[in-house]
Amino acid sequence: MKIVSTKSNLQILHEDNHIIVVNKRVGDIVQGDKTGDKPLSEVVKEYIKDKYNKPGEVFLGVVHRLDRPTSGIVVFARTSKALTRLNEMFSARETQKTYWAVVKNKPDKTEDTLVHFLKRNEKNNTSKAHLKEIPDSKIAKLDYKIIRELNSYFVLEIDLHTGRHHQIRAQLAAIGCPIKGDLKYGFDRSNPDGGIHLHARKLVFVHPVSKEKIDLVAATPKNSVWDAI
Repeated sequence: MKIVSTKSNLQILHEDNHIIVVNKRVGDIVQGDKTGDKPLSEVVKEYIKDKYNKPGEVFLGVVHRLDRPTSGIVVFARTSKALTRLNEMFSARETQKTYWAVVKNKPDKTEDTLVHFLKRNEKNNTSKAHLKEIPDSKIAKLDYKIIRELNSYFVLEIDLHTGRHHQIRAQLAAIGCPIKGDLKYGFDRSNPDGGIHLHARKLVFVHPVSKEKIDLVAATPKNSVWDAI
């Protein structure tokens, strides 16, 4: 895995004139929210402004997001042309996203395809997975397979086919396998850093301008469980 830079507490996986891709840390928010905490998008803007001595406001488009307690690959657009094309690609599911998740309970099957209907609860910011369609629900589909067994945990590799709110968290909880540290979805205790063991591990997509294939892998956070993998 090539890391372009680690300046400004950023682990940059890819950088060119049109896009910049970073490995998000647990606890970072991608875009500003009601907490008022400094978002990752602003940190990246400051990095670009400093590196290239850019006067005035730096353009940076948020293409997609990761939940605050998760880690892994986040793509930003540096030009409006790239932002438009990336938005189209992500909306059309023309990207390949692979996640790693650590769970305590072993799934019934070593590998499987999960299909649920997710309904979002705005009040408590959760999504509940249902086996049958209900009003205002959206279909959610993913593939998983067990890739490693640790002393007390199982590591799942997940390929997403849809991109719903808290999809992986809700679907794994629905089969009795909440993600380590994820109190919101039924895990019994939190992680010391307040995060969860869900990591956006790999992303494959076509560059929005050059059309070359971009294939990126992000290192997992440094802690005893991830290090064991």
